[in-house]
Amino acid sequence: QVQLVESGGGLVQPGGSLRLSCAASGIIASNYAMAWHRQPPGKQREWVATITTGGSTKYADSVKGRFTISRDNVKNAAYMHMNSLKPEDTAVYYCKAVRDDRFYWGQGTQVNVSA
Repeated sequence: QVQLVESGGGLVQPGGSLRLSCAASGIIASNYAMAWHRQPPGKQREWVATITTGGSTKYADSVKGRFTISRDNVKNAAYMHMNSLKPEDTAVYYCKAVRDDRFYWGQGTQVNVSA
């Protein structure tokens, strides 16, 4: 059974930082591209960042320069460091593992950016 479990969300003030973690089980995460998506309240889910099996990264323009996606293949995990957080970053953040036409989602972790 494949599971992706996100953690690290919470309440943070504007300008603050958080680190999200995604722990994978049931798959060898190094064989998958790992991505983060988010769903702001009342809006559709949107892509945030991707890291390939080779370690290449891509980011949505809205987070470029503030968020950093990374992976640890030994720990079978992916991470996203989020700096300079803004209220518009408030969302449920989801981890996704992708390989060819196969993909898996985590259950999400809530991030609230508010004073």
